[in-house]
Amino acid sequence: MTQLCFDLDMPLAVPPALQRPHGQHKRDSKHHRGQLAYLAGLAAEDQVVTHYLTRGHHLVAARWRGKAGEIDLILRPPDRDGFVFVEVKKSRSFGNALARVSARQAHRIMRAAEEFLGQCGAGLLTNMRFDVAMVDAQGQIEVLENAFAGGCWEH
Repeated sequence: MTQLCFDLDMPLAVPPALQRPHGQHKRDSKHHRGQLAYLAGLAAEDQVVTHYLTRGHHLVAARWRGKAGEIDLILRPPDRDGFVFVEVKKSRSFGNALARVSARQAHRIMRAAEEFLGQCGAGLLTNMRFDVAMVDAQGQIEVLENAFAGGCWEH
């Protein structure tokens, strides 16, 4: 058996090939935080899908992308009458999550929903609902149903 010994008082030298150029650490850190946020968002979407499925909804699409933008989740309600379009927001609190949904984003989601309905052959008279599903730091879920009721989002 080989035994390795290290002098803990002696600083370790990093070979030049493994050293980062000056300033790269901040960029890597920012990229790392962005990657963590992306993965946390995916995990939140999975939690929200489970939340809806346990209530009898049927998943149609996740992260559906059209020309107008992306819709996080598209579901059919238990009675399969129409569609539920869900925007998922993860933040430390439900209030912070809701505050991250802008009027511009709400309108983009509604335009994307119209595009989706056109592509799947459903007319604009199809029953539809726009929910905002919020996931807090503890993984709790709160859903604001009909968040864009009346076609406008005043936030």
